[in-house]
Amino acid sequence: MKHILKSFAVFALAISLTNCGEKKETDAYGNPVEEKTETTTETTVDPLFAKGQELFEGKGTCTACHKPDTKVIGPSIKEIAKIYKEKDASIAAFINEEGEPIVDPTQYETMKTNFAITKAMTAEERKALEVYMMSFE
Repeated sequence: MKHILKSFAVFALAISLTNCGEKKETDAYGNPVEEKTETTTETTVDPLFAKGQELFEGKGTCTACHKPDTKVIGPSIKEIAKIYKEKDASIAAFINEEGEPIVDPTQYETMKTNFAITKAMTAEERKALEVYMMSFE
């Protein structure tokens, strides 16, 4: 009887030790299933770009006259970015009235009404607007 109890104790110990190990999941056919690990892809956004977008769509009131692909009152953002890149010019300087109108000079008088808004911005905010707009080319 002692021998049976010892065998039973050894068997119970062996079962408990094997069950405490790493448990692998299996599919309906008994094949091991690999653990799925969640991966998150973090995209970092340039803080100037984000700030520029916020200003463009918000207090800068730029969306009233400028759309990404379409000329509304003023030229499209893509057209502005393309021309400023070709001429190696600064949008930030223009909206601070430190540069000449180079995209559509006929709209300059209309744009001048917004210089009160853009000139009240900090240099960093004007640069942020430029970074955002130049991303469209």
